[in-house]
Amino acid sequence: MDVTTWYLEQTSPSDLRPAGPPAIELDIVRAEVPAPEFNRFLYTAVGGDWQWTERLPWTWRQWADFLDRGVETWVAYHRGTPAGYAELLPHEDAAVEIVSFGLLPWAIGKGAGGRLLEVAAARAWDLAERRPDAEPTRRVWLHTCSLDGPAALANYRARGFRVYDTRTNVPDDRDEGRTPGPWPGAGPRTRA
Repeated sequence: MDVTTWYLEQTSPSDLRPAGPPAIELDIVRAEVPAPEFNRFLYTAVGGDWQWTERLPWTWRQWADFLDRGVETWVAYHRGTPAGYAELLPHEDAAVEIVSFGLLPWAIGKGAGGRLLEVAAARAWDLAERRPDAEPTRRVWLHTCSLDGPAALANYRARGFRVYDTRTNVPDDRDEGRTPGPWPGAGPRTRA
């Protein structure tokens, strides 16, 4: 199966375009205490339907080491329930990568993705304000592929991200040998 991967970026905070209001109330907050268990929950809950499998075999220590790289986790909540999340990873070249981004299945189609992405990108741009050891952000980037949610690429573009590279048939970490889903044995869920 052909897999297309798009690499997108913003090179100025002025590139960021706001989203319209979501259909549900959202509180978007930073998870200030790194917790490998929580990030693994978010990764599986969001990525299960899109076959995110790369991190499924990670140990607790691998999750902790990943978070110790300065990752910021921003979580969207609706009435106390997680609706989606974004992980921001600062790089030494004053770039911030949105490593993971997505919604739990129940929140898809309610406008939450646009609002969460707007906040995540804004927090990537002002990351140095929270980290005195960091240089001001000069670039925010991410990638998505044809296996991700059908609205992903359009959402990134609508928020002002521009495609700077496209690759087809890039080997993907989502192989048939691993079971997708939020827990072992669970497959993609259907949406009502």
